[in-house]
Amino acid sequence: MSIIAVVGNKGGTGKTTLALNLAAGLSRRDSVVVIDADPQQSAYQWRLVGGDGADLPAVVAAAHGLEQTVAALRETHRHVVIDCPPSIKAPQTEVALRLAEQALIPVQPSPMDLWATTHIARILERLRPDNPRLRALIVMSQIEPRTTLSRLMPEAAAELDLPVATAALRRRAIHRHCVLEGRTVFQAGRRGSAAAAEIDSLITEILDHD
Repeated sequence: MSIIAVVGNKGGTGKTTLALNLAAGLSRRDSVVVIDADPQQSAYQWRLVGGDGADLPAVVAAAHGLEQTVAALRETHRHVVIDCPPSIKAPQTEVALRLAEQALIPVQPSPMDLWATTHIARILERLRPDNPRLRALIVMSQIEPRTTLSRLMPEAAAELDLPVATAALRRRAIHRHCVLEGRTVFQAGRRGSAAAAEIDSLITEILDHD
């Protein structure tokens, strides 16, 4: 059983989109549940848009009582994905990092995102004695390969002393369309195939290090 916390220190990084599609990809392998620990409940609202009949992972809202929710769900699911608030200072984020085996940190190709990530690295270092099994991985998100900044970001991110995933997620309109429709890229057919392949590559990278 794995607990994966998707963490960010600012909005707009694609954190919830990553959490939802990651869970959808994992559900093709094993049982998975998403815990929406963000008081804004974006992931939970996304699941409601999908409706009861949709082939989507379950989403449980737990902005409060996160530790108890994880304890209950880990008994019945192979993977638990926690969508954290967009702040490293949020109490839910710290609880999630104390419980998780893996922290995924989506970072957009911008200096401000990198600066925000330095605070996450400090918190991870502080929590490591309490959770020595925790591994962190930066995920380059919303990459635009033709831009110089996107090409330079992986090298710049490596300066943070946190590993950077080989798999990167490009900026694709299909992600926005799927959230509006309450779906994941795995349900978008050919339109979502490239995005789904990127998520699958990231999942393989994560599971290979379990």
